[in-house]
Amino acid sequence: MPPLHRLFAIASLALALTACSPADNTAASKTLHIAFWGDNTTLVSVDPFQVYWLEHRVLLRNVAESLTDQDPDSGRIIPWLAKSWEIGDDALSYTFHLRQDVTFSNGERFDAHAVKTAFDSNKAFATQLPATFGATYLAGYDHAEVLDDFTVRLVLAKPNAGFLQATSTTNLAILAPASYQLSAQERSLGKIIGTGPFVLEHYTPEVGARLVKRADYAWPSANVRNQGPAHLDAVEISYIPEESVRNGLFLQGKADILWPRNPFSEVDLKLFESKGANLQSRSLPGPALNLYPNTRNGRLLGDRQVRLALQKAIDRTSYAHTVYSAQFPVVSGVYDVTTPYFKPQANKLAYDPQGAEQLLDAAGWHKAEDGYRHKNGQRLTLRYNITPAETAGDVLVQDQLRKVGIELKLNVLTRAEWVAGNAAGTYDLTSTYMTRADPIILQTILDPRAANSATLATNTYEPHALATAQALFDRGITATADNQRAQAYGQLQDLLIDEASTFPLYERVWQAATAPRVKDFRWTAEGIALLSDIQVEQP
Repeated sequence: MPPLHRLFAIASLALALTACSPADNTAASKTLHIAFWGDNTTLVSVDPFQVYWLEHRVLLRNVAESLTDQDPDSGRIIPWLAKSWEIGDDALSYTFHLRQDVTFSNGERFDAHAVKTAFDSNKAFATQLPATFGATYLAGYDHAEVLDDFTVRLVLAKPNAGFLQATSTTNLAILAPASYQLSAQERSLGKIIGTGPFVLEHYTPEVGARLVKRADYAWPSANVRNQGPAHLDAVEISYIPEESVRNGLFLQGKADILWPRNPFSEVDLKLFESKGANLQSRSLPGPALNLYPNTRNGRLLGDRQVRLALQKAIDRTSYAHTVYSAQFPVVSGVYDVTTPYFKPQANKLAYDPQGAEQLLDAAGWHKAEDGYRHKNGQRLTLRYNITPAETAGDVLVQDQLRKVGIELKLNVLTRAEWVAGNAAGTYDLTSTYMTRADPIILQTILDPRAANSATLATNTYEPHALATAQALFDRGITATADNQRAQAYGQLQDLLIDEASTFPLYERVWQAATAPRVKDFRWTAEGIALLSDIQVEQP
């Protein structure tokens, strides 16, 4: 959006929020105002199967529901639109027995035919566009069989131990059959019909969205405490990339929930708390914010000793407490702690600059007068591709590596340049992440057979480690018992740290500040809020 249009949108938004501010009238007291970070300008979609943006998932989770849900504390899969299920002995079929009291917001009945339409339509879409985000959740799916009006069997062509968890996610939420008669573009821009406690009244990219309550809603999962219609009448969502504008609206009482993408600073936390705000915080499931090395084609990080030194040279405690706050959790593994089968690796990730220096000395890299290490006339310089801009954390890591003699060049790129750089391998370090409450999600980053960037995935390992990692990914996805999955993913996490194929930087914590009048904010396993539970007190 051009700057002038963007400013106009912000001004219009501020006026709208002022007009319906909680302090202005009691008629608006059951409308919740959420101020999100900026909208996605390149992958715009609020279609569940296409959705990528975390903020869009918050919207969708309260409009469209799934066959199952996931307990945010235990990771266990629990009933939702399906009241029970059986898994075939060969793990290639999942038979779901559906609730019989559910309807879509357009009045259509939710039944086995609707489930088949949703899954088969998504499969057809993934066949045409394999890069669609939801395609990874549908891995192995072949077809659906309607056994009766309220019993459906989903059949896989190959085992996928993460499939049951996938049926709990926003990406495999079920839309009404009428939604699939529309184009993918129409669904992306908000033409979606779900079974949830809210209806999407409208969505305007880069500006906002409005959800309105379904008065007849009565079928939440056990994760929701409110078993009837939402307490709220409506939810107004605004996308505001400018931090000062977002914060100002919240502090003025014109936004009830302040929900940026990055965690709050110590200064902001103290300011919000002084105004009586509450901090809501949860680690997002999936990989931590990791750096991934390029070990191929003669790159300096092809030397395991150098990679191990780099691992020791990063002070993760300082990162968490300096960049964010004294209470911010220190990353302790490849995954965030909310991911099932997470294995802590804190001891292996301890800050040890002396150990780093010893490893570099042994590898033939010696400090020169400029403070950096050199070998055969070459300075130990690493190129780190970042987008869209360098952060305080990037500069901190740069300084930490400088102390042991490693030069880190921060190469700031546009999103398109960053993607191209990953594909071409023109980097020493890069970073990326995905969000899903199952360890299988790491395959979209680190398994060349399934990764968004096969080059990045291949470059991350030395050849022997790549073969081992792929074998462990295969064991994890074909396992039929929890202990088998735990063993496979535990060994994978050990491998990634022991080979220094992954450098965890920080726990991906999502935080929101809620106004004092907002009650009963709770997280789902996906790191999303259950808006039907939220209540707003009278001003």
